[in-house]
Amino acid sequence: MAAKLDFLSLLTGCFATPVAENPTVVMVEAAYRAMGLDARYINCDVAPADLGDAVRGARAMGWRGFNCSLPHKVAVIDFIDELAPSAEIIGAVNCVINDDGRLIGENTDGKGFLASLREVVDPKGKHVVVLGAGGASRAVAVETALAGAASITIVNRDAARGKAVVQLVAANTAADTLFVPWTGDYAIPPDTDVLINATSIGLFPGVDDRPAVDFASIRPGMVVADVIPNPPHTAFLKAAEARGARTLDGLGMLVNQGVVGIRLWTGREPDAKVMRGALEAVFAG
Repeated sequence: MAAKLDFLSLLTGCFATPVAENPTVVMVEAAYRAMGLDARYINCDVAPADLGDAVRGARAMGWRGFNCSLPHKVAVIDFIDELAPSAEIIGAVNCVINDDGRLIGENTDGKGFLASLREVVDPKGKHVVVLGAGGASRAVAVETALAGAASITIVNRDAARGKAVVQLVAANTAADTLFVPWTGDYAIPPDTDVLINATSIGLFPGVDDRPAVDFASIRPGMVVADVIPNPPHTAFLKAAEARGARTLDGLGMLVNQGVVGIRLWTGREPDAKVMRGALEAVFAG
């Protein structure tokens, strides 16, 4: 008896603008190949005015799910059916799952960072400082606090945005929270266990840029993390390493949020090493 033929691919992708430089496709399709799946991940440049049409199209074509990146992480909420708990707290969605036609919004940014951080240190009981108050900061601060961090300090130049993140964490977690205005070179408090750059400072092409911190205040053994994946080894991390800090690059966060997304879309566990290897090959080139 002839084998049943099936030429219907599992479809996933990313809606953003601009999206041409989004490397997620490299690691996700590498994972699909390693899993033996007939699946695709397609970068789609979607203008804000067209987001609703894109989401309706994905639903109509039976896409298994998709990522949303800037500037759609908040706006997409208007076009989906349900929010997972962490996405509801954070107020942003970067991953949508098609559950038999019902679109569920999840936020895997913070989960990806948390998985990466736990490879270096358990945040439970730790004092965490987060630089910035954008979407990455919100996701990282909420998930780290939910994981049991003792305190979360948000450092930001815009006081209103910084205080909003502090209020969000305080309202939904048991962590102590503090906002600190970012003026001049920020001196890292001596009891800090984990310092996180959740800004875009240092992202390609500004590879020599560093957040304004007093690097002399970084002590040996402190964990210093960056959410930026390109370049993986940022000027911020290099300066922290020179002070004896343990560092964590943004590739780990990118890979782990991809792992969570693939797990939600396929119900299977991808190989994180394959995914990271694919990204490292691209960035090395």
